[in-house]
Amino acid sequence: MIAIVDYGLGNIGSVAHMLRHIGADCTFASTVEEIEKADALILPGVGAFDYAMDVLHRKGFVQPLRRQALDRKIPILGICLGMQLLASRSEEGNATGLELIDAEFLKFRPEPGTTLKVPHMGWNAVTAVRDNPLIASTEEEQRFYFVHSYYARTKYPSDDIATCNYGVQFVAAYGRDNVFGVQFHPERSHKFGMSVLKSFATLAC
Repeated sequence: MIAIVDYGLGNIGSVAHMLRHIGADCTFASTVEEIEKADALILPGVGAFDYAMDVLHRKGFVQPLRRQALDRKIPILGICLGMQLLASRSEEGNATGLELIDAEFLKFRPEPGTTLKVPHMGWNAVTAVRDNPLIASTEEEQRFYFVHSYYARTKYPSDDIATCNYGVQFVAAYGRDNVFGVQFHPERSHKFGMSVLKSFATLAC
């Protein structure tokens, strides 16, 4: 059973709706016990990095999430802010993330005179950079929906799954072992988003 972490940030209903649409069983985890019982976890999120980490600490979720990832090695998928929380730090604040992926998040700083706006909002093409369980390498252009002001810079390029370009080439998805993060919103990305969630649900079986 896939458990969507309910910590008050992010549209968990949309994620659950898409999972059920593709035939995946899911539930919500709003307690430590529910996180610890999960066979797979999705950590969504919209908002500020430091505030989100503060909420996870106050709810006592940080160590259970780390144990599930590092000890039990269940599949975990971070979406948008959830991807950022899997990392070490963000320029957005001073908090330490879950430290499941060696990465930091940097703010988009478009060159003066460009038409690019922050946040990066809307549809953009994503390219798989290595074989991975979530995003297939294909000649067909894969487009996903983004809303974010910070982007990942990984310490180890081997963690990079897919990239996207918005003034800079940035990591749109990363993964190591059982831990994955996507900066885009698969629940809002139609057929390509469904494909990513189907792939994750397969890992959760």
